[in-house]
Amino acid sequence: MNTNSNTYTVVYSAIIVIVVASILALAATSLKDRQVANMKAETISQILSAAKIPAGESNAEIIATYKNEIAEAFKVDLTGKRTGDLDTEDAEIFTTSDLKAQNYNIADASEQTTIPVYVFKNGTKVFPIYGAGLWGPIWGYVAVATDGTIAGATFDHASETPGLGGKIKDDPAFRAQFDGKTFDFTDAAPFAIVKGGAPEGKANAIDAITGATMTCKGLDQAINAWIKAYAPVISNAATQCGSECCSESGNECGMNEECCNEAASDCCGNCQEEQTGCGECGTNN
Repeated sequence: MNTNSNTYTVVYSAIIVIVVASILALAATSLKDRQVANMKAETISQILSAAKIPAGESNAEIIATYKNEIAEAFKVDLTGKRTGDLDTEDAEIFTTSDLKAQNYNIADASEQTTIPVYVFKNGTKVFPIYGAGLWGPIWGYVAVATDGTIAGATFDHASETPGLGGKIKDDPAFRAQFDGKTFDFTDAAPFAIVKGGAPEGKANAIDAITGATMTCKGLDQAINAWIKAYAPVISNAATQCGSECCSESGNECGMNEECCNEAASDCCGNCQEEQTGCGECGTNN
């Protein structure tokens, strides 16, 4: 074959392209499982971090910690109704792709909305959030303690500006502002990230990051959209650990034998299905 001919050039180029494409496809396929495992471990690490549970460094340590500390994980709709369970033995979670899909459902108030709740053995519940920052998607996890206060929060992003919007992930001082805050569902916005600084003493607001107005605005909108979607679950959790019992009758825990019946939620995680009364629950509340 004439190596200087156009035919040779075309055939040679085609062979090179096919060989390189095959190598890249093989590499992508062989690395896929590892990539999925890394993404899963990173997501679980963020969930644990929000709940203030040390996770370890390796993927194996992170997964093991989650399995040891998680009490249950399940899905709910916009009414707070439980629609299914997540397999905690397999560390089943919602990925960022899953959250993105549900973000559209939440925006449309769709009946197809099904969003995850992660409940740890200490009673802390972790709720994901997802939205749009300045340059791309942002997401995170907000942990709510048994008394209804925020126990912790972690956030991540795809492409926010380092040193500015990127601080939602990288700045511990920004995340620490969430600790001890509450959601006020009587407000149009249950929570606020305030440019220029939150009003002193306001329990459901924190200071925005200087120079990251649009990222903080996006995070504010994401938190409020998702927390409103979780309102029935969060409000119910706070009520269960207050002066009211977890039963529908509203009697105080420890005074109503029906508190722990099958129809009632557990009281701060202390009532078990096999109990017939609430004495122990009242003692541990």
